[in-house]
Amino acid sequence: MNENVVEVENLVKKFGSFIANDNLSFEVKRGEIFGFLGANGAGKTTTIRILVGLSPLTSGKVSVAGFDVTKQAEQVKKRIGYMCQKFSLYEDLTAEENIRLYGGIYGLSKREILQRSDSLLNRLKFEQYRKRLIGDLPPGMRQKLAFSVALLHNPEIVFLDEPTGGVDPFTRRQFWEMIYETASKGVTLFVTTHYMDEAEYCDRISIMDEGKIVALDTPSELKKRYKTKTVEDLFVKIARG
Repeated sequence: MNENVVEVENLVKKFGSFIANDNLSFEVKRGEIFGFLGANGAGKTTTIRILVGLSPLTSGKVSVAGFDVTKQAEQVKKRIGYMCQKFSLYEDLTAEENIRLYGGIYGLSKREILQRSDSLLNRLKFEQYRKRLIGDLPPGMRQKLAFSVALLHNPEIVFLDEPTGGVDPFTRRQFWEMIYETASKGVTLFVTTHYMDEAEYCDRISIMDEGKIVALDTPSELKKRYKTKTVEDLFVKIARG
């Protein structure tokens, strides 16, 4: 089995004359928590949209879960989970209805949907909220449910685009406990975040600036290399010049 779940080689993405991704090359290992950092407009979300098959690349080569995202996008989509910046569940449906809807989209059988729905709600201690509309739940609960739904079909890699934005510190910690538990099962987590303390929890981080990856290594190695005490100081030193 290939150790790398993501392989990116010389990725370029242009919008007219604007270069959003400028010759990116990196790999992400199986079971790794990979932090993808950068200021707004650095090119993070554009990269993720390419990796999940939602946006075509201009040039280069990208494979996810062993499949070429350009030629085998549908195969890629079957093997990934994706939680976008904006809340991704339907607020006018109940928690249970959302789970069943996405289970169907992921191609699960009725029996699998029923079993995994019960298991998911039990694990999250959401049984009492089964029939509650998503829009009536607190933001932290909605985010935890959205993450769990992204794992419903047992993907090889999950892309989390700023998953903890707008939630309280306690819920953020709970969310990261869920991320660690998921990674311990061999699932790869590809995470973007604006919270630099969260970047400390990643196995490796990359830092993007103006469409380029300007640093990539473990948090401890990067802090040592750039002589900083925290990832926040590191980020300011690299991305802010």
